[in-house]
Amino acid sequence: MSAANGQPLAGKIDRATRHVSIDAKDPAFFQNPYPVFEAIRDLTPAFYWEEYQLWCFLNADDVNALFRDRRFGREILHVATREELGMPEPAPHLKPFYDVDSLSMLEREPPVHTRLRTLVNRAFVSRQIERLRPRIERLAHELIDRIEAEGRAELIEAYAAPIPVVVIAELLGVPAERAPDLLDWSHRMVGMYQFGRTRAMEDAAVSATLAFSDFLRSYVRERRGKPADDLISTLIAAEEAGEKLTEDELITTCILLLNAGHEATVHATGNGVKTILQTGLDPAVIFGSADATAATIEECLRYDPPLHFFARYALEDLDYGGIPFRKGDRVGLLIGAANRDPARFAMADRFDPSRAQIANLAFGGGIHFCIGAPLARLEMQISMPILFQRLPSLRLAEAPLYRDNYHFHGLEALRVAW
Repeated sequence: MSAANGQPLAGKIDRATRHVSIDAKDPAFFQNPYPVFEAIRDLTPAFYWEEYQLWCFLNADDVNALFRDRRFGREILHVATREELGMPEPAPHLKPFYDVDSLSMLEREPPVHTRLRTLVNRAFVSRQIERLRPRIERLAHELIDRIEAEGRAELIEAYAAPIPVVVIAELLGVPAERAPDLLDWSHRMVGMYQFGRTRAMEDAAVSATLAFSDFLRSYVRERRGKPADDLISTLIAAEEAGEKLTEDELITTCILLLNAGHEATVHATGNGVKTILQTGLDPAVIFGSADATAATIEECLRYDPPLHFFARYALEDLDYGGIPFRKGDRVGLLIGAANRDPARFAMADRFDPSRAQIANLAFGGGIHFCIGAPLARLEMQISMPILFQRLPSLRLAEAPLYRDNYHFHGLEALRVAW
């Protein structure tokens, strides 16, 4: 494939079959996947990604529709057996990870998903999240106080990561001083979703899952006897039409909220700060009012989102977009590509906080729309303006590079000076 300027891109396409070979671990790809997808989009709105062995959709209308199409889902074994699908059992060494992961609302479909999400959702409605504003503001200033005199910092570790992990830890009711452990466990578990994972990564994810579960189980036991004003206590007491979370579901839900509650926000913040510094836009203008700030954060989420890939199963034999799917086939929704779709966003490859606001797909859609989206938006709307206000001469100290992890698109580091 070649870009519009004739330069070769990281991938090969068979125009007749629409099969594409893309090595997701090739730095030429994961450092900037957008030109690759634009070159494919010029030829076809959907392609078969050979390395993933599934059909992928690029365009915003398709990705949006597929998030909401109830013929597709996050799980498949509620409508078919492994034998029917030719799906092997997970390797025995991975059982502890999947015992936890399989209970996550992110991996379930109705009616189980409906029950779990209903019980958790009350803690994440906007009016509840807004109460966290003063705490987020104090935390942002405290973190800048620690680094301001240094004149330089690695901003992911020093600022982007601590805010969401401390906030979600305090919201749940676990000690914020355990944030390094929470981050370590989360990063190792996320490795299970990475393309080309190794046995060492799997073992690391399993050990993190066991440690994370043991850590949280002790806090659940404590809260059962001594409830507090925190989310763990709320989830223990949560009841809707006689339905409650089992203890295993409660542990998995806490792990999901801790992992998802910081991972996306960390990288959305890092990607956004990087983009603003590279484009040279005036922070005083793009964060000049509440409306301008909200628009800037939405444009950051659209332009360089933290999640690029989301897979679903076909729950029945069907045809979508002229492509036949059999029950159990997976489909890939390319969020990063959809957010750069020129059919939905004019001059889509340009970062423009003043553009007319059209819903982007950074937080997904349908019943699996990110439950923490209001919290992520609030954290970014508070932390990013404070950063640029407190450090007005903020600049890149070196060219930032993305991590070798296509699914979760975030920076390895963001070294800045002021």
